[in-house]
Amino acid sequence: MTRQDQLRQLPGVDELARSMRLPLPHGLVIQEARAVLEECRHLIQRGETLAEEPRAALERRLQTLLEPSLRRVINATGVILHTNLGRAPLPELPSRSGYSNLEYDLESGRRGKRDVHAAPLLERLLGAPGIVVNNNAAAVFLALHELGAGGEVVVSRGELIEIGDGFRIPEIMARSGASLVEVGTTNRTRIEDYRQAITPETRLLLRVHPSNFVIQGFTGRPTIEELCLLGRERGIPVYEDLGSGCLTDLSPYGVHEPLPQTSLRAGASLVSFSGDKLLGGPQAGILAGKHEIVQRLRRNPMFRALRVDKLIYGALETALRLTLLERWDELPVLRMIRLSADEIAERARRLAGGINASGKLHAEVMRGESVLGGGSTPGQALPTCLLAVTPGAAELERKLRGYSPPVIARVGDERLLIDLRTVDPGDDDTVRSALLS
Repeated sequence: MTRQDQLRQLPGVDELARSMRLPLPHGLVIQEARAVLEECRHLIQRGETLAEEPRAALERRLQTLLEPSLRRVINATGVILHTNLGRAPLPELPSRSGYSNLEYDLESGRRGKRDVHAAPLLERLLGAPGIVVNNNAAAVFLALHELGAGGEVVVSRGELIEIGDGFRIPEIMARSGASLVEVGTTNRTRIEDYRQAITPETRLLLRVHPSNFVIQGFTGRPTIEELCLLGRERGIPVYEDLGSGCLTDLSPYGVHEPLPQTSLRAGASLVSFSGDKLLGGPQAGILAGKHEIVQRLRRNPMFRALRVDKLIYGALETALRLTLLERWDELPVLRMIRLSADEIAERARRLAGGINASGKLHAEVMRGESVLGGGSTPGQALPTCLLAVTPGAAELERKLRGYSPPVIARVGDERLLIDLRTVDPGDDDTVRSALLS
């Protein structure tokens, strides 16, 4: 059949639209029908075979409009803060339908401030006032824009890091209007390097936690206490970006991450960290520190541009309250971190028994490692037990992604690997059903 014959066989727009029986506006169906037919014509003119009939293609396009694009998935990868899967899984949140008292003082009956929903909890947790912006990159920008613009900011060369999606400290510093002054070397910086770099133009001493990489060997940098002492001597504020937002000592569980409380007690003027990493809340950037500095940040015009909405405040308030009340098992991130390899192995053995009994697949339990991910705790892993499933690992992984809800696993050594650390126990049966289906 010639290309002209194939083009003539395509249905008309109205004919194709009338064949649909989906509850969608007629104008939308017409628009999508035109797009499908245009795509078919291009394929035919290029001499390519149509992957599906126009009616099937239109029905698929329209069906996607009836379903949300942002969907719940089951993370079976063992990466707790999986950036592609939304980082921290949120705790159970109270309903937020209808109106709310976002900026309304119920006691006085007058306009209030939206950050009252997080500020009291932050102050109790950190011992210092705090504000919230839309992510930690925004927090770094706001701090540098307010405290460093028009002057110099001194930072160790080994801390000029790049985090995800090309966010680089030197570039954000340039955009903020601050001038970068590098001191020390990549692997070693001394307090004297900072001291010698201070000039009348110095506005800020910056310390950045390299949360997504590790330099080992002949390394060294001043402690936060040393840097704060120098800051007090010269009357220069010290700002530390801590990134991962770990507010709880997790060292008993094998996770070693600095706490913002420690930096503030050491005398840091300001700290910043993420809300959606080890804090276990939504995407947010939190800035906390000395009252007068936090007030300066609040008055900066950029603060309004970077502020968060009622949904983020609601989720962040929940995460902060659960942290304050030490309800660790209600925060999914902390619950996952606290799981032992033996607890995970017991669940994995139960799943393996059901899978092997089906006779369709073979499953065995093996030792492995979970990681925190999300640009935090590099080089640190948690012992776990993996469910290894064969045969056809690659095909299994693909089909699990197409299940409802999708199950995201990984492949290693030609085996499908499932780490139940990052799977809610209530989803274990769903994982088994997905595999056996």
